[in-house]
Amino acid sequence: MHTFESAISWFEIPVVEMDRATRFYETIFNIQMIPVEMSNIRMRLFPLSETMQGVGGALIDSRGFHKPSLTEGPLIYLNANPDMQSILNRIEKSGGAILMHKTLISEAFGFMSVFFDTEGNRIGLHSAG
Repeated sequence: MHTFESAISWFEIPVVEMDRATRFYETIFNIQMIPVEMSNIRMRLFPLSETMQGVGGALIDSRGFHKPSLTEGPLIYLNANPDMQSILNRIEKSGGAILMHKTLISEAFGFMSVFFDTEGNRIGLHSAG
């Protein structure tokens, strides 16, 4: 039987306008994304720790292969530790919209929220506190 260290190993968030999406995610998470340009795909990688441990992911412009959706497809949850509220406070100012405010899942599983980004994706946040 296969066991997973983490059920997710990589994620891609579709974008329509890469510069706008990059500004949005860099602003709400207070990060610097890493540009990757290939012949027909543009990506901006979410930074990982220096040891490159954990789940990686990127914003992606694949010329139509990936399509943003407010209602369809998987819902991914990004790590909002240690302070989900500080991220939520920047979403609307950055052009997004909060769909579900910070909500307790349980004491054991922490909190969740869901927002719409500037590209038309619904994205979740998860935090322990």
